Amino acid sequence: MADWVLHVDMDQFIAAVEVLRRPELAGVPVIVGGRGDPTERAVVSTASYEARAFGIGSGMPLKIAARKAPDDAVFLPVDHEAYESASAQVMETLRGLPGVVLEVIGWDECFLGVSTDDPEQVAREAQAAVLEATGLHCSVGIGDNKVRAKIATEFGKPRGVFRLTETNWFEVMGERATRELWGVGPKVQKRLAAHGIDTVRDLADADESELVAEFGPRMGVWYHGLGSGIGPAVVDDTPWVARSHSRESTFQQNLTTPGEVEAALADLAGQAFDDCAEEGRPVIRVNLKVRYAPFETKTFGRKLTAPTMQRQDVVAAALALGATLDADREVRLLGVRAEMAMPEGGDGVERTPVRGRI
Repeated sequence: MADWVLHVDMDQFIAAVEVLRRPELAGVPVIVGGRGDPTERAVVSTASYEARAFGIGSGMPLKIAARKAPDDAVFLPVDHEAYESASAQVMETLRGLPGVVLEVIGWDECFLGVSTDDPEQVAREAQAAVLEATGLHCSVGIGDNKVRAKIATEFGKPRGVFRLTETNWFEVMGERATRELWGVGPKVQKRLAAHGIDTVRDLADADESELVAEFGPRMGVWYHGLGSGIGPAVVDDTPWVARSHSRESTFQQNLTTPGEVEAALADLAGQAFDDCAEEGRPVIRVNLKVRYAPFETKTFGRKLTAPTMQRQDVVAAALALGATLDADREVRLLGVRAEMAMPEGGDGVERTPVRGRI
């Protein structure tokens, strides 16, 4: 039997949970975000496939989504507890499949490690088990490593299964843009293009030393291997441990004075600390995210002089960062992230829970 990696990704997860609770919304363009009011400042958390057909997608401001949406579109508020509950049920179902190693990588996705001669059969069994237990659909990518399995899922959506391996990698991916690779965003794509690297095949054929010069010794080698679909193949079921907790808020009215910014930062930092305190681990670094009006975002942070379990230390660090902001610019969003010391055996993977009034 061969070892395989399966990537399970829930289809339109948040929207699907909402439709499951409100069956009358099936087939209707559903947009979930903020408090469900498209006149307020907030972004789309997810959009149903019907809404995506109108060009609406995650991260889009709700006001823009409202202009694109048809008259029968439905806007709903974010319900974190409902999604967390559904996610836990999905993962528990998959964890119960025989002969499967499960690695959770997000709210709505995970890797499965299996040894089998028929990975498609295992994929179908996973889909059927999740549907029976939760009423939700998922897509499954099959690969000989995590990179190929993750990318394969996009070819299986929705509700499908697709296999991507070393054998068919260049046939499927070779002429596609580098942006379609897992981990390549628009900024990296632009930097690659500056070197004449536009397609996946271009990246695979590129001079690795040139990539190392551009991205550094670690990421340069990683991106070069990514062009050939190279990546880790071991699925790790070590329990995930959060590295940090974040709180952020988009304000309905811009903050215009240092006093308003200071009060908001103190509140957010306190909430982020409380989330860390529940885990009983000290905070070692505080990071600040600011979005100036109209829409320029900056992030920066500082390491604390010593790990702390004191709320006032984290608040003070956030306020010190806030004091460096441009007092002449209006602020539409603030966020505070508190990084914690990792316990023995923690995987240290950066999958930060972000909570806030979005």
